[in-house]
Amino acid sequence: MSEQLEDIYRDYIAALNGRRFDDLDRFVHDRLTYNGAEWTRDQYQALLADDLQKIPDLHYEIRLLVVRSDHVACRLWFDCTPQQEFLGIDAGGRRVSFAEHVFYHFRANRIENVWSLIDTDGIRQQLSTPEKQ
Repeated sequence: MSEQLEDIYRDYIAALNGRRFDDLDRFVHDRLTYNGAEWTRDQYQALLADDLQKIPDLHYEIRLLVVRSDHVACRLWFDCTPQQEFLGIDAGGRRVSFAEHVFYHFRANRIENVWSLIDTDGIRQQLSTPEKQ
């Protein structure tokens, strides 16, 4: 199951990077829990699409992936240039790099629960230093 789930997760990330949000029904249940709140897949898709609108060069890079039974833990890495405020942070069009630590619970090979933690302090710290010329 772990190898199969790893392949499914990598396909999910490839769909996100390919901007194939219509494929989410292959990877995400109609209803899911996101950071403890009940969401629909449409709400989840809207969140992902909103991130892309704010960060057109958004790319999900898997840096660490652990799959065990029906759970996936991943450290995703982002090196991008937000064009609008996101996560309550105005990057002013500056390039930032940050990690997201995200945990998933899968049921029947689709995401049922998501717990996400993004390193917003790291983003703010980068933005507090002067830009290199």
